Amino acid sequence: MPALSPQLRKVSDIKAKLLQPALTSHFQCTFNIPETVKKQLGFNNIVGDIGDTLMISCSEASLPGSSLATHELNNDFTGVTQKHAYRRLYDDRADFTFYVDNQYSQIRIFEGWIRYIAGEQLSFGEANNVSYRVNYPKNYKTNIYISKFERNFGKGNAMDYTFVNAFPIAVNSMPVSYDTSSLLKCTVSFSYDRYFAGNVQVQSEPYSLGGGVPRQFETKDYITAGNLNIAPNQNNLSANFNPERGPIGESTQAAQQASTLSNIGGL
Repeated sequence: MPALSPQLRKVSDIKAKLLQPALTSHFQCTFNIPETVKKQLGFNNIVGDIGDTLMISCSEASLPGSSLATHELNNDFTGVTQKHAYRRLYDDRADFTFYVDNQYSQIRIFEGWIRYIAGEQLSFGEANNVSYRVNYPKNYKTNIYISKFERNFGKGNAMDYTFVNAFPIAVNSMPVSYDTSSLLKCTVSFSYDRYFAGNVQVQSEPYSLGGGVPRQFETKDYITAGNLNIAPNQNNLSANFNPERGPIGESTQAAQQASTLSNIGGL
């Protein structure tokens, strides 16, 4: 195949492809604290809804990344080194930064969550003899979400990330000083099993920056495994059409979804 020659571009093409960039300041994080954690630590005493408090006060987050683990082959062709993928690897943590209110709600929430995971008793205090009994993972793990969208949210797509079986593993130190006052921030690191992402086609009216938030992403909307995206509630050609056999029937599609869920559950 000959090398591609340079192509002339129209100004309209450049505007369409380069002058509509995604911005880092439009996102939303959703944290579903397990009911067992809230009940044990009395989080209901914190003013306002806990999930809404964390959602609004989350000032920084990182979209997750992943990589492929590969085997290196040196002997198939002389002088050629090949790599074949055999496993997908996920980042080991996700960091979220929160503005802290004057009730220190954000710090209390995550300190309490970690205390519950470790199995500390509320009455430990300054006791010299302290014992721990770590709780079962199913009691403290949950799914958390990042929704990345743009200012004209109602006219485009959103990118939703779901972190599966996430829980806080570290609350970073927060320096304080007598220098010029600044906002106190709390950075929390989460561990998770894996993540998956899906493009959500917006069906609602545009939201303004001053009011309304994008709809919450539900894991039933998208099931992602490799390059297969199945959207049971939408007309997704990649899920409903087979180029060799035509449209896929409902029974076949259900079988594929069950197979995909089985594979994902084994990760």
